[in-house]
Parts: sequence; C-alpha cells; structure tokens
Amino acid sequence: MTEQRSQTWRPNERMSSRRQTILVLIVFGLFAILPVFRSDYLNYMGMRIAIMALFALSFNILLGYTGLLSFGHAAFYGVGGYASGLILIHLTSELILAIVAGAAVAGLTALLVGYFCVKRTRIYFSMLTLAFGMLIYVVCYKWKSLTGGTESLGGIPRGKLLGLVDLFPLGRYYFFVLIVTALAIYVIYRITKSPFGLLIQGIRDNENRIRFAGVMVKRYRLYVFTIAGFFSGLAGGLYASLESTMFPSICDWQSSAEPIMVTLVGGVESFMGPIVGSVVFILIKELIVRFTQQWLLVFGIILIILLIGFRGGVSRFIERRFSSNLPS
Repeated sequence: MTEQRSQTWRPNERMSSRRQTILVLIVFGLFAILPVFRSDYLNYMGMRIAIMALFALSFNILLGYTGLLSFGHAAFYGVGGYASGLILIHLTSELILAIVAGAAVAGLTALLVGYFCVKRTRIYFSMLTLAFGMLIYVVCYKWKSLTGGTESLGGIPRGKLLGLVDLFPLGRYYFFVLIVTALAIYVIYRITKSPFGLLIQGIRDNENRIRFAGVMVKRYRLYVFTIAGFFSGLAGGLYASLESTMFPSICDWQSSAEPIMVTLVGGVESFMGPIVGSVVFILIKELIVRFTQQWLLVFGIILIILLIGFRGGVSRFIERRFSSNLPS
C-alpha cells in the first residue's frame, strides 16, 4: 500500500527533467513577450499569475512534497506584504531589500508558528495553522496604527532597483516580477531535487520508516514550514508593490483557500501543477467576476468539473497529451 501511494504521489516521476525544463521555458517565454502588446492590462494579469504561481508553489512544498495541509498559508503571504510595504514606506526605496526583508519576516513568523504546529499531524496540524492564520489576520485588522486596519496600508511604492531604476512604470515592474519569480521557482525546484527534498518526500510517503532511520521528523517539518513561509512572504511582497496597498483580508482563511484550489486544479503530483493551476485560476476568476460577484460558487462548480475530468490535474493532462511530442 505504501509503495503504491509513493508511486502515485511522487512528483515529476513521469516527466524527464529535460521535458520539464522545456515546458518551463515555454511558459516563461510566453510571459516574456506580453510587453510587446503594450497593454497594461496584460502586464497586470501576467504579474498576478506569476505571483500566484509562486504563492501556490510555496504551499505545494507543504502539501505535495511533505504531505502537510495548511489552512493558514495566506497569513505568511500577508506578513510578507505588510512587512515589505512598511519598509518601503518608512525605511528605504530599494525594492529588492524590501521584499527580501519582508520574506525574511514571513519566514521568521512561519518558524515561530511552525514550532507549535508541526508537533501535530493530519487534521490537528491543519486546524492549528488555521487558528494561527486567523490570529495573524486579527492582528492586522486591529493594529490600525501599524497596518491601517480596515482602511488598508495604502501608498506602497514600487521603489527602485539598485537605487537607479524607477520601477513605478508597470512595464518595468513586470520584468522585475518575472525575473524574481523565475529565480524563486528555480530555487524551489532545486530544493525539491536536493537530498533535503527527497527526505521530505520520504516523510510524506512513510513517516515511521524515516523516523526509524534516525531522522528528526518534526525538525524537518519545521524546516519545510519555514521555507514555505519565506517564499509565500516573497510573493506577498511582490503583490504589495503591485497593488500599492494591503488589506487584512489578504491574511484570512478565504485567501488561504486560493493556493489550495490552484494546486488541486494544476495538480499536486507535478512541480508544474501550481504554475499551470495559477494560469487557469486567474483567467477563470477574471472571466467570472465580470458577470457575477458569487465567483467562488461558480468556480467551485468548475473546480469539481476539472477535478473529475482531469485526474491528477490540468498539468498532468498536458503532460500526457503533449509530452510525447517533445524531445526526450
């Protein structure tokens, strides 16, 4: 049973590294040519998809690679966004410094929260992450002198690159987001392919066997939780400068549902799943909200159809359908 589950869940086992690299290059190549159309709307949509992809990938480190389902992952996204925004407003206009510092704050927050959460497993872990996520939401909601509360933290600048290049123009910020996202995704990929990545997959597949081998399972879960929080905060920092504002609702449980839906649609089994899922999620959401405010209800129906019709996710369907046409 354990061997069968391992074969079902192991990411990327059906796709060669070369084919996966080709697909990634195709995706980022398509994003790279969007500015050619000189449309701020297309640039904005491209950045939303890229940021969501990074957010969902950080979540999938927990779910897809370690088997931990978090219901409070958006809290670290919000912490990174608020920290980055406050640094840009009060301390420096250097965007790289601000978003890295914001991600570090999110990572430290995840380290603190994870210390309590990783002591539990399964539904108890999930409910603890939900509780801490709502706690962070309440802090952002009530601490008006720092976060602005319901009036939001507004006026977040996009800052400058190395103190020279003003990133306020949407086209310039688009390439900045694309490069940062691509580098972050590459780092996450290397983590999942490293001995550390193989170890956390072992924890997911057979925790008792890994524990009997002398590995401190809780410690490695804490490491993964902190890494996921860091990259979630990095995505939050990019989002804060894109929207120039942060609301407490970004940290709540509904926002935490988004990376879950994105990952399920794209495919938990595949590293490309959250990336493909983010494209599907953002485009469908953008289309639905033009016709109704009850987009979650409509998207829920579409989600059910996608999960039933595309077993393993949309990325797995694309892999089975088109990978045979790519060079091996």
